[in-house]
Amino acid sequence: MKSNRYYLLKAFYEWIVDSDCTPYIAVDAHFPGVEVPQDFVNDGQIVLNVAPRAVSDFFLTEQLVTFTTRFGGIPIDIVVPVGSVMGVYAHENGQGMMFDPEEDPQNDPPPIKGPTVVPSNKKTSQSSKSKPKTKPSLRVVK
Repeated sequence: MKSNRYYLLKAFYEWIVDSDCTPYIAVDAHFPGVEVPQDFVNDGQIVLNVAPRAVSDFFLTEQLVTFTTRFGGIPIDIVVPVGSVMGVYAHENGQGMMFDPEEDPQNDPPPIKGPTVVPSNKKTSQSSKSKPKTKPSLRVVK
């Protein structure tokens, strides 16, 4: 299934704006593709005011949040991959939602197409206590 982050982000953003509150997004500033002014990053994060009155050219797509805003009076174009958004909340009361960390989609393996794939129950001769934990393996069932 697709990530639900975009849909939840969009819904919470609209709810906060419709409630006459100020939407803020918390962003992982080190996530690939994030373009924010590094002088304002604290502990690898940046919090951005995305209220319609604070930004221009705001676009929210399944992949990106983009807009222009001012930092120190200088207009700056902001690019934030949706996967880097850690949370969205109303500045006035803190209501909103935090998201689980999302990995860079470029590092994800391509989806498997074709026959049904199920987890393998392959057992090894080594004890599970002496072997470091690894990711489950998959095998094709025809």
